[in-house]
Amino acid sequence: MNASDDAVLLTEVATDLFGDHCPPEAVRAAEETGWAGELWNALAAAGFPLVSVPEEAGGSGGSVADACAMLQVAGRYAAPVPLAETGLLAGWALAAAGLPLPAGPATVAVGRPEDTVTVTGGPGGWRVAGRVHRVPWAGEAERVVVLARRGSERFVLSVPAATVTPGHNLAGEPRGTVTLDDLALDDDAVAPAPEHVTGDALALRGALARAALIAGALARVSELTVRYTHEREQFGRPVARFQAVQHHLVRIAEEAQAARMAATVAARNADPDPAFFDVAAAKVVAGEAAGAAAKAAHQAHGAIGMTKEYELGQLTRRLWAWRDEFGGERYWSARLGRHVAGLGADGLWPRLATGLVT
Repeated sequence: MNASDDAVLLTEVATDLFGDHCPPEAVRAAEETGWAGELWNALAAAGFPLVSVPEEAGGSGGSVADACAMLQVAGRYAAPVPLAETGLLAGWALAAAGLPLPAGPATVAVGRPEDTVTVTGGPGGWRVAGRVHRVPWAGEAERVVVLARRGSERFVLSVPAATVTPGHNLAGEPRGTVTLDDLALDDDAVAPAPEHVTGDALALRGALARAALIAGALARVSELTVRYTHEREQFGRPVARFQAVQHHLVRIAEEAQAARMAATVAARNADPDPAFFDVAAAKVVAGEAAGAAAKAAHQAHGAIGMTKEYELGQLTRRLWAWRDEFGGERYWSARLGRHVAGLGADGLWPRLATGLVT
């Protein structure tokens, strides 16, 4: 079985699992409570949270592409769990640093540019202090992975989310502030950061994860809109037969496919890690697609699309939130523009045509 076959099989199994444990009513309930315990337990039993984390480190194995294929399914169901954070981000950093994986959910504290975390002491007496904002699922995570400095040294820390100030994104997903107030850490929670484990590397993985989630959600938005406009009648015929509505349907389908292709290509090119050019392009494409498709879908649905009882609102609120997390279109467009300009005329075409220039 090749890598593509593995991803197809994983997608099929994930679709069945999410279909059984993540109906729209479960998503609504999780938005009120902040957690979907039944769904998480089912995912953990199947080993899904640790896909892409090496088996020798305690993970489920598989590639970044496998994890992103699963995340597209999770996005389709608006799954309210830290699937990307536990494996693709936190699990990767812990495994790379040789630290143990937690038994439960994990997350990462990437934070804002002004956020700082420092570590002091040494073996037998480590201490950490600092504050990081907008940490996904911090209140439910067993461990929070933090990058910290001690002078010129960099460390990967696995800390308990002891003090969390609650917060949420637009979709009601927890995004809390983690305060580390001179917290003592055991030796097995601190390790020197490998050269490739950086804040930028975590941001790339987070951006790729959000692009994959967006792609999955857009596929479902397209399906919902086609179904609704064919069922809804006006003046004796389905509204899907009106030219203006057809324009919306085509636009949504185009944007969904563009996001899917961009996210899939970036994930498949992650060998072994996501590449800047691919991820930046995917996040820009996915973010722009999220905005355009959500607008068209709500125009085609009318008022019903904004009700809590209808699935569309769950998806589009996540699209609006995910497009800004780990950098929005403006942020990645600016970085991508500087990167392309740096390649020069001789470097740009080979990068576009063959991917030989990184």
